[in-house]
Amino acid sequence: MATKIKTKLVALRANKTLWAALFGGGLLTFAYSPFGLWPLAFFCIATGFYATKQPSVKSTFRYGWLFGFAWFAAGISWVHVSIAEFGGMPLFFSLLLMAALSGYLALFPAFAFATAKSITQNESQRVVLTAALMFTFEWLRGKLLTGFPWLSFGYTQTDSPLNVFAPVIGEVGLTVLCTLVGGVLYLTVSLKSFKPSLILVSLTVCGALLIPSFNTTHYGEKTIKTLLVQGNIQQSLKWEPEHFWPTMKLYRDMTRLKWNGVDLVVWPEAAIPEIEENAIPYLQSVDAAAAFNQTAVITGIPDYQFDTRNVFNTLIVLGKRNAEDTQGQYVYLSKNRYQKHQLLPIGEFVPFEDWLRPIAPLFNLVMSSFTRGEEKQANLQANGLNVLPAICYEIAFAELVRGNYRADSDLLFTVSNDAWFGHSHGPHQHMQIARMRALELQRPLVRVTNNGITGVYDPISGQQTALPQFVADSLVTEVKLIRGNSLFSQYGNTPIWLFSIIIIVFFSVSHLTYRTKSKFERNFL
Repeated sequence: MATKIKTKLVALRANKTLWAALFGGGLLTFAYSPFGLWPLAFFCIATGFYATKQPSVKSTFRYGWLFGFAWFAAGISWVHVSIAEFGGMPLFFSLLLMAALSGYLALFPAFAFATAKSITQNESQRVVLTAALMFTFEWLRGKLLTGFPWLSFGYTQTDSPLNVFAPVIGEVGLTVLCTLVGGVLYLTVSLKSFKPSLILVSLTVCGALLIPSFNTTHYGEKTIKTLLVQGNIQQSLKWEPEHFWPTMKLYRDMTRLKWNGVDLVVWPEAAIPEIEENAIPYLQSVDAAAAFNQTAVITGIPDYQFDTRNVFNTLIVLGKRNAEDTQGQYVYLSKNRYQKHQLLPIGEFVPFEDWLRPIAPLFNLVMSSFTRGEEKQANLQANGLNVLPAICYEIAFAELVRGNYRADSDLLFTVSNDAWFGHSHGPHQHMQIARMRALELQRPLVRVTNNGITGVYDPISGQQTALPQFVADSLVTEVKLIRGNSLFSQYGNTPIWLFSIIIIVFFSVSHLTYRTKSKFERNFL
């Protein structure tokens, strides 16, 4: 027995393909923020292609899954922070839960690699087909079980020269491009030929040169001054009733000192922890103060509606609605509000809650019974500005955000509370995802959070101004508004769907034709 175990361990250590899959997937984390080593993405994807060059579909799936497991286990390890610190689960079970999540997410790239292998044995064709299938399965990853579209390949290119393609083909298009670049790098090494690289580089450069002719976005004439307030409230205290008033007073006092000359004030997700109907006197006082100071405040607040018992994660606007107004606008349940649509599983709703809630505090967190808002909602009206909102996790859903975009949207505004994830790389990835949405829609990003990362991002200049994390502070900054519509804002994922469908159908038909012809020749010739 001991000899057999030793033999298996030796074989495991010698399995270069296994370690290539795990190394390539795990190293991919460093291509994302905060590390930002974006060229690593191509090397890691090339390693993924190397690991999945297998004689059978089954073994291709296995190594594709190992690549994906390492990719997500390292990339979303920050989820464990919230489970360990706030979930109330023993370490073994929290690690087991993380492994289960990573294993589930790894299925999608595994199916992409395996499906391509089942259709073609030609390596060049496999690369192109995998790129099309990677988009398809990444789309499924963003849909099934409410979706988790985090850490797609395209996000690694947020700060790379390839980000010029984001306003045209979006992050999903960049995911396809990353897969092709990684695949071509693999082909260049395995085939010892630079021909695939030269073809792809030529096409990419030509595409980049043509983009300005399609781009109609540009700076408008208006520049606004914004005030972003970061309260840095400890997560363990946030929902304690005795801390409601100190928290509300903190945000009011931090704002009061900097009203002067500010066009828009923004507070984070659930900055006001009291339910809205109970906080009406406080909201009316801030509403009046904002109007008196010729500005508007957008803040997050939970809205529990006693008659229906629905509770919404909400954004409301206080102060001036239009530039000409002299009075405040706040009325409880006014239409000038946004209710979060894409709820976070476990954190904001619990599937099978009758079974799961008794198991551990993780499944019974405060404010984990929210009601889903409408998918399509109007922009917020704040001091003459049209503000496109997204709350926390929603910013990762490109089509959801794009669905509420309008040609006259002035700002992309998102709020969050990333205190759940401590000093991990999760908040940095979250900000990177938000910046990708700004690149796609070509609108300035204003993002305010409880403890960071709070800041603004200009998608034309690529400049970001942000507050340091884990401090109570505020940021006053000017934001240049942008006019015109990006191609992605108009057509979304349609071009990438067309590309993927054509590629998948073409290779599938070719494969079927070849098999039919071979069977005919064997039987009749």
